[in-house]
Amino acid sequence: MEPQRLEALINLLDDPDRTVFELVEQELLKEDDEIIPALEKKWEQSFDENSQNRIENIIQNLQFKRTYAGVKHWITLAPEKQDLCEGFCAIDKFQYPDLNPLNLSLKIENLRKSIWLELNNSLTLLEKTTILNHFIFNLNGYSINLSNPHSPQNCFLNQLLDTKRGNPISMSIFYTIIARAIELPAFLVDFPKNPLVAIVDAELAQKVHGSTRDTEVLFYINPSNKGAITSRKEIDYHLKRNDYKPFRDFAEPLPDVLFLRRLLESMLESYVAVGYTEKQKKIEKLLALFEV
Repeated sequence: MEPQRLEALINLLDDPDRTVFELVEQELLKEDDEIIPALEKKWEQSFDENSQNRIENIIQNLQFKRTYAGVKHWITLAPEKQDLCEGFCAIDKFQYPDLNPLNLSLKIENLRKSIWLELNNSLTLLEKTTILNHFIFNLNGYSINLSNPHSPQNCFLNQLLDTKRGNPISMSIFYTIIARAIELPAFLVDFPKNPLVAIVDAELAQKVHGSTRDTEVLFYINPSNKGAITSRKEIDYHLKRNDYKPFRDFAEPLPDVLFLRRLLESMLESYVAVGYTEKQKKIEKLLALFEV
């Protein structure tokens, strides 16, 4: 949009006529987030509360438009190109639109390096997992936020890295990101109530991006319980005792895209639980992307 036309439209946001505002809003929302600085400048210069509210709403809608496009782009990538950390960051931008993913990547890289120094090729997958658990849960103190379990902040990677607190979904995704960073063949499992992380046969790991049903799980990790390690036999026993069927839906590794959907579902529940229902429609729009 030409600068003169943009300025003229923004100036009309002060117009008391509701019809004029709706026409202006419609035109501005056709643009992308590049016009946000001009809107912010107008907000700073305005002394009218109604005008400022209008500008804030337009900015938020433009930011959501960008977030929506980012999540949609990640979903449409081929499974082998869907980086789990990038997907997590795309969802973070729902609440933190100005988030710089590079800052999160650097924090994860620093954690990876500290763990990597303790590893060597002679270690088994189980031994490497034990070291990983020690660094994440003992040395760094990551855990489930039991004091405020319904907080929406539990759903965001940047908050998890800063506070070291998350919910079962975010913690499992975070754990998987770190595990993969140190080259463990780790994949998420849609276990009831909280996801598990499966360490699989490395030679069959690529099947998780296609058919996962023949992937051999060596053992399971529960990030919600300080990385407790368990066997397939124990998992099957729990599923049978609680009558979860079919077993495979709750015990086999599944594609990453499902767990970003679970993250959004968790986010929706959290916002509703704390009364922020105005965010519900936008999250539902993001969730609809996963149904295509």
